[in-house]
Amino acid sequence: MRIAALGDAHLGRSYYPYTADGGVNQRELDFERSFEAAVDLALAQEPDLVVWLGDIFDHPRPTYRSYRVAQRALARIRDHGRRAAIITGNHDTPRLPGKGSPYSTLADTFPEMYFAHRLTYERFEVPGLVIHAVPQTLTVDAALDALAEAASQRAPGVTNLLLTHPRLIQLQPKYADINELELDAGALQSDLVLLGHYHTFAAVTEGMWYAGAPDSFSFADDPDRSKGIVVLDTDSGECRQVPLTGQRSLVTLDPVYALGLTPTELQDRMLERAALVPEGAVARLYVDGVHQEVWRLLDHHAIREAAGTGLHLKVEPTFVAGALHADLPTVMGLGAQWEDYLGGQDLTGLERDRVRQLGLDYLDRAITGADGTLASGGGGC
Repeated sequence: MRIAALGDAHLGRSYYPYTADGGVNQRELDFERSFEAAVDLALAQEPDLVVWLGDIFDHPRPTYRSYRVAQRALARIRDHGRRAAIITGNHDTPRLPGKGSPYSTLADTFPEMYFAHRLTYERFEVPGLVIHAVPQTLTVDAALDALAEAASQRAPGVTNLLLTHPRLIQLQPKYADINELELDAGALQSDLVLLGHYHTFAAVTEGMWYAGAPDSFSFADDPDRSKGIVVLDTDSGECRQVPLTGQRSLVTLDPVYALGLTPTELQDRMLERAALVPEGAVARLYVDGVHQEVWRLLDHHAIREAAGTGLHLKVEPTFVAGALHADLPTVMGLGAQWEDYLGGQDLTGLERDRVRQLGLDYLDRAITGADGTLASGGGGC
């Protein structure tokens, strides 16, 4: 049997205050397009089964827009004459028992599909294959119990495939995530295992793979490594990645070493780097060893403008120890923490970009003070 699987799509996730035609956040639209392209790529492999490995939604209560994107994708799979097996992940599982799952109505609408979204082990049988689905649970102990049940339900004479969404200790991502379940790979007992949660394709052990995501959501997702789908041949046990192309680029520019530079010299070097941002790209620029006094004198607006047709330039300074005000927080640093925090929050009914900007404005006022004495130093690109 040929299985085409895709991991975390995070429909509804949005970053940066840029909107596309129609008013949708540009990054949210980027991730929708990558997901839709990944589904089309999966169907192009002529699989017997399509698998979604959790976190298709970025929230347990997705927006109407995100919900329709997923619904249309399931309709395409059905119209292609294929079935899908779907589990939930740490982002799109309700945080409390008794809360409704976004997958419940999808399961009602697509009864021919296999859904595991009720916080418990599910077993599905197809010709020559038994699918053991362990969706996201509320605790590690519950996950271990479900995995133990999956192991006990393995069938002889057919291939057993386990689908689940943990953070395995054998692979350590660059950041921690909300509600993730950290487990040892030894708890996952099956002939073959496909995993969601880790955003880059990776083999854990023999017969066990993370499918990865269809896009890079941040620089922590190793944007230089390809994103896409995987195709698993359950007869041979071979699993290969099929890369997806066309995603928005995330680019890290060559750093600027600022120690000893005058404000004019530093500005010129940063302008040179900013001019190298590719069209449409999200870019970041590290500025190392800069004095606060020098930083305050830079024209940050001009540096942003120099990025030209790039979508966003994020400048990340490292201030030298002992510089005046170097021990104070910056809007840039706290702003990044605020945006990371918002990324894991369910803001259904609220305008995410407005909440984000209000938080940044409050941080700016708290740091600069009413007289704005640190307004230049606290800002950035």
